Amino acid sequence: MSGTSGMGEERYTVISADCHAGADLLDYRPYLESRHRDAFDAWAATYVNPYEDLLADTADRNWNSDRRVAELEQDGIVAEVVFPNTIPPFFPSASLMAPAPTREEFEQRWAGLRAHNRWLADFCAAAPGRRAGVFQILLNDVGEAVKEIQWAADAGLNGGLLLPGTPPGSGLAELYSATYDPIWAACAERGVPVNHHAGSASPPLGEEPAARAVFMVETTWFSHRALWHLVFGGAFRRHPELRLVLTEQGSGWIPGVLDMLDYYHGRLVAAASRADTAESKFGAGLADSMGKGPSEVWRDNCFVGASFMRPHEAQMRDRIGLDKIMWGSDYPHDEGTHPYSREGLRIAYAGLPKDEIAAMVGGNAARVYGFDLERLGEVAARVGPTVQELDEPLKETPAGATSPVFAPGGSVRVW
Repeated sequence: MSGTSGMGEERYTVISADCHAGADLLDYRPYLESRHRDAFDAWAATYVNPYEDLLADTADRNWNSDRRVAELEQDGIVAEVVFPNTIPPFFPSASLMAPAPTREEFEQRWAGLRAHNRWLADFCAAAPGRRAGVFQILLNDVGEAVKEIQWAADAGLNGGLLLPGTPPGSGLAELYSATYDPIWAACAERGVPVNHHAGSASPPLGEEPAARAVFMVETTWFSHRALWHLVFGGAFRRHPELRLVLTEQGSGWIPGVLDMLDYYHGRLVAAASRADTAESKFGAGLADSMGKGPSEVWRDNCFVGASFMRPHEAQMRDRIGLDKIMWGSDYPHDEGTHPYSREGLRIAYAGLPKDEIAAMVGGNAARVYGFDLERLGEVAARVGPTVQELDEPLKETPAGATSPVFAPGGSVRVW
């Protein structure tokens, strides 16, 4: 469950299932195939980074390995699942859905993602056993995606695949399409988790105040769509070993959505057997193509990177699935819990049974992403939060805390 210090204190082994990293822009150059380097030089010379946090003096948290290890340890965290953050070569932004209308641009962006993945493999190797890197693909070329999955699995990127979204206007087949079956097959065969992170599936909405508000309302919903697309699309029937992780999109929504999906599944399957009803066509073939119902798929194949959990979400842990929940700090983002992760953990988990806390803060992530808990326990014995510490409710918000988990009313959002 936890490490033990020399003084006999039990400590939790905390693994953040939601962190972000990437190379400084020019440091991607050596990882590009040589034929793309001249084009990269020309592109980089005129590129203007749109993200303030990647221009600040804290930007090197994304690539400074020693700084990350030190800051995460100070925060009580001994290992991390590493999602991308910085801009890959040839992309106007971090979004994998940025428009790319020409074949040449698609080729360059594939080259950019390969460069990031190869940099990430080295970055993870710099802290052996303490990073599970999440690699990137594009969905426009399934064959190339499969090749990259095979490479990444061989390279030890245990964080798995980052699944792009298919928002309206993307021009891509929907995620339920059989077009992507070779991707699910490759992931299942190689034991590669499929991760779908919040913000990666929303369509561009512009910069007006209303657009930004609509984005906040809709972004989690667009992220949730991957669940029902893969469930109704039958991906888990055809590939029973496939695992889906939904990260940084909350967790309190899951029981209600599963109830809704079960309802529609039962209703449509039943309707399909009655040819004289208006609904029969909507359920035709669904039972055979899906196999198990939505709640069964969730039980057997799905997990949630719950990130900075709120107290009400922790109270729903049995309905969500105690073995499904993986806490994350979202380091180094402003909305993350750093450097107050211990306090964030207390907000969510104070007073809960310690074996359940141990599962949510590290045990589940170790199982999904292949971390060695015994090895990490040796580090946790030195830096992890103590059982006694997390059992004490937080009475005062730390000054300077920026995570939504500390915001007034931040514990009431359920989706």
